Amino acid sequence: MKIGEILVRVPHKVKKGRIIKILSLTKHPMDTGLVKNPKTGKKIPKWIIYKVDIFYDKRLITTCHYGIGISANPFLSFYIKADKKAPLEFVMYDTKGNIYKKTVMINAV
Repeated sequence: MKIGEILVRVPHKVKKGRIIKILSLTKHPMDTGLVKNPKTGKKIPKWIIYKVDIFYDKRLITTCHYGIGISANPFLSFYIKADKKAPLEFVMYDTKGNIYKKTVMINAV
């Protein structure tokens, strides 16, 4: 996995109207800015994902705000009501100005 890659696990098919669990894992070092490099003695600059927006059928359904207390390779789990066949999109922003995106399809039938 490369930094910023988002893995998302959703059920392959789901009955329309069901509540389903969504799991995601993002490859990211989540450097707090408080740790020193053992070789140089200098602090490793802060580099974290600070915000996650999640869209279902192009509608914002939630926003998560992360801080330095989130571990490397953050894991996110939540539930949604799968009421239609539509894309589920993750958009993550980090402190270096990078934007990471991942879209998966919710196949509610």
